[in-house]
Amino acid sequence: MGRRVVLVVNRRKADAGRAEEAVRGAMREHGAELVETIDSDSGHDESPPPREPFDLIVVLGGDGTLLGSARRFETGAYADVPLIGINIGKVGFLSQLELEGLPGISAALFGVGELPVRTLPRLLARVHAEDGGVRETVTAINDVVVSAGPPFRMIGFNLLLGGSDGPSVSGDGLIASTPVGSTAYNVAAGGPIVTPGVDAYTLTPIAAHSLSFRPIVMPGEVETELSLDSVNEGTTLVADGQVHVPLRAGDRVVWSMRGPGAQFVALDGPPYREDYWVTLRRKMRWAERPARRGEG
Repeated sequence: MGRRVVLVVNRRKADAGRAEEAVRGAMREHGAELVETIDSDSGHDESPPPREPFDLIVVLGGDGTLLGSARRFETGAYADVPLIGINIGKVGFLSQLELEGLPGISAALFGVGELPVRTLPRLLARVHAEDGGVRETVTAINDVVVSAGPPFRMIGFNLLLGGSDGPSVSGDGLIASTPVGSTAYNVAAGGPIVTPGVDAYTLTPIAAHSLSFRPIVMPGEVETELSLDSVNEGTTLVADGQVHVPLRAGDRVVWSMRGPGAQFVALDGPPYREDYWVTLRRKMRWAERPARRGEG
């Protein structure tokens, strides 16, 4: 008897049907049991997890579907059940297994024996209201963003870095990013690429009204506090692009990498998992030189 599997399928993806058929076939071949299939457009479905026990979550979609699935199962009895993403999206930086690589790993994935697991750290962010009470708590595998929002005027905020006074900033917001999330919004805003496994998170300003405010790298256990002086009607805290918390003047956002880790199946070696820097070059065209005339 193989593993008990929950299958999450983003049916908005063009290859969802073909991918689901391939996974179901591999499961039958290796004696795995399908506990439940969850339809998800991008991981936002808030329906409760299955009541029956299961020991593997297979996600068919892109990185958004995988992030949403990790959030769905982050608490409760199955918080330690590992996930694996099979990429049928675009980049698939987190969903590293392509459908073509499934046959070579399906025996280990769906059969018996211990699965190798890696733990990805989560950011833990708490929103404190002006009276000091915690109004909202969120976690994120990629990033937590304080976004200025509509009507898109600059907002003002102050930073407290590990208990020490930091800068006062005017701009469009701030990105707090894990190493895994450093290649997402963080890098697009000019932040650094941080190797996965480094116990640190980055703070990257979004269009700061300053020539000298540069991204900061903070130790994972150290708390950062952002207090809001001026906001817009639409100023929002956004976790992994999926959870939205409205913010008000006087709110404080406190975060660190103290959140519970997310468990993922560890794929080691080609063709299942590339070297990290190879993936950056192939999927994100990292440091690719401009094409010469007649090339490309």
